Amino acid sequence: MADLAIIGGTGLTSLDGLEITKREMIDTPFGEPSGPLTRGVLNGKEVLFLARHGDGHTIPPHRINYRANIWALHHAGIKRVIAVAAVGGIHDALPPGALAIPDQIIDYTWGRAGTYFEDDLSEVTHIDFSYPYCDELRAMLIDQCNVVGLSACETGTYGATQGPRLETAAEIARMGRDGCTMVGMTGMPEALLARELDLNYACCAVSANWAAGKGNGAIISMAEIEENLKTGMDSVRKVLQQLLSNL
Repeated sequence: MADLAIIGGTGLTSLDGLEITKREMIDTPFGEPSGPLTRGVLNGKEVLFLARHGDGHTIPPHRINYRANIWALHHAGIKRVIAVAAVGGIHDALPPGALAIPDQIIDYTWGRAGTYFEDDLSEVTHIDFSYPYCDELRAMLIDQCNVVGLSACETGTYGATQGPRLETAAEIARMGRDGCTMVGMTGMPEALLARELDLNYACCAVSANWAAGKGNGAIISMAEIEENLKTGMDSVRKVLQQLLSNL
């Protein structure tokens, strides 16, 4: 049985080459997940795939049922999660198309159901979240980037914003001062929920565009984002295939 799951974000709604063996919709105490869990074989290894925004990419970041998604993976026996995410580059080292394996996160979201520990508790539960990503999985992703000849930023701070709108240039400037090197809309509470259920979790981020006010400061073009994601997600697929081959 697969113990590794890949959560696909914008630009990665399916896994090329995945030999599907089963698709199942799992009922959870928190409602329906974004879509069915897809089990299959890729490069000879079993893996489970979940499209974060739904099969048709129709669920906006602030409406994703993160609790249902992570609970469903846990219920399916998953122990390790690689979350693929499209981000905007804040740091100069993250031009469009670049890959990054963040090691920290800052949460700017609000109003999202972000914990399993709030009802029917025998005592208040606190979770250590000092280091939000699994070092072992991060090292595996970095190693496989090197194997396939791709350069990736080996550290970075993911700034998680509410969405679905893109940020203002002033917001990005503030995030840069806060230490964020990239900005995305789905990093939280997904990472925390994985920690609460003891899942090893790491993020493989793809820079889809310069964040607002960065680069040449031009207006962000959705067509340009889509083009950058095609290139970036092709790189991610190579990394994932190589990683699965070496598990």
